Amino acid sequence: MKPARNGTGVPRALRGTAAVVLDTDGVITDSARLHAAAWKTAFDAFLRGHPPADPAQRRPFDAVEDYLRHVDGKSRLDGAAAFLDSRGLGPTDADVRDVAANKERLFTARLREHGVDAFPGTVRLLHTLRSAGVPLAAASASRHARELLERAGVLNLFDAVVDGAEAARLRLPGKPDPALFLEAARRLGIPASRAAVVEDALAGVEAASRGGFGLVIGVDRARTPATRAELLKHGADIVVRDLAELLAPED
Repeated sequence: MKPARNGTGVPRALRGTAAVVLDTDGVITDSARLHAAAWKTAFDAFLRGHPPADPAQRRPFDAVEDYLRHVDGKSRLDGAAAFLDSRGLGPTDADVRDVAANKERLFTARLREHGVDAFPGTVRLLHTLRSAGVPLAAASASRHARELLERAGVLNLFDAVVDGAEAARLRLPGKPDPALFLEAARRLGIPASRAAVVEDALAGVEAASRGGFGLVIGVDRARTPATRAELLKHGADIVVRDLAELLAPED
């Protein structure tokens, strides 16, 4: 695939970038809230049935802080294991699979019932980049990524999609390993050093940084100084609250 044309239309922050790889949940589609709600129901049920020995560790799953720190951007199994470990539970493989399967059922039901939208600012940026000839890929640990993009009406804007099913087929390690993003860049025919990654998850920005991508853009949907600082700490070069900020008129 040919890299982006040198010319007008590319936002200033992305000039010199030959391709862009975007995470799905929380970056392209407003689906992170559905994932977080499903995780909360699944984890809270497990905590009630298997209360940690330490009473302080029995508090319910926090759909903001715990989600961002332990499960956001990771595969279901990795996310389930990370959170249960954080509560000192030492979960068995069966525990992890059961919680992950329950979360999957809950998320699928919510997706079918409520659907999902793409963030308007992201859609505007995608159209701008496509008009400028910039190759685009979506990369996500979620097996639902392709369905989410299709339901949100933006699947046709991408030249390549690497989702959780593809990652499993190729046996790619999960974030913060950069393998998922590197595979997306490979499919676009662009070296990581000339590509940008857009991510909202801490594990994701760390993965992009480890992968040697030329630019790592963090998206801070929580819009707090603490979450912005964490994204920068984990490897983001710049942080925006919404991708429409990249389209701001130049001075």
